[in-house]
Amino acid sequence: MSGSHEIQVVTFGLGAEVFAVPVTLVREILDYRETFRIPNGPDYLLGLTDMRGQGVTTIDFRLRLGLPHAEPTPSTRILVVEVPLPDRNLMLGIVVDRVLEVSTFSGDQIEAAPDIGVRWRSDYIGGVVKRADGFVVLVDIARVFSSDDVALLSQPVANAA
Repeated sequence: MSGSHEIQVVTFGLGAEVFAVPVTLVREILDYRETFRIPNGPDYLLGLTDMRGQGVTTIDFRLRLGLPHAEPTPSTRILVVEVPLPDRNLMLGIVVDRVLEVSTFSGDQIEAAPDIGVRWRSDYIGGVVKRADGFVVLVDIARVFSSDDVALLSQPVANAA
């Protein structure tokens, strides 16, 4: 990314790492609560979270990125995001350790995703921003999920309706 355009993001923490997603994709930030479990799903699929009467498929974002599980704390939040897919938008709750802030980055601050053998797959990374206190990893939320994941994550919501 380059140029003078700006992007607003919601930053959140998973352990010591700081990640961000575009604010335009964030629908809600919910306090953590237990989910309605869905049997036979992958380990990262926690279940359904009630958002004003609507069941939102909720995942443990730490596990999805290959990080170890962490017990929820008072800071744990569910970030409800809209995942843009080729044929529709998928509403998804992602459990994060903490939500930090809304930040604005200019295009010239965003560097390409480095392929340096980090703990999560680099194809999930939309870019990296260097700040005084470390790096912010911009997550390409649509690329975090394969087409198999999308089919699996879409099904419980349809069945719960």
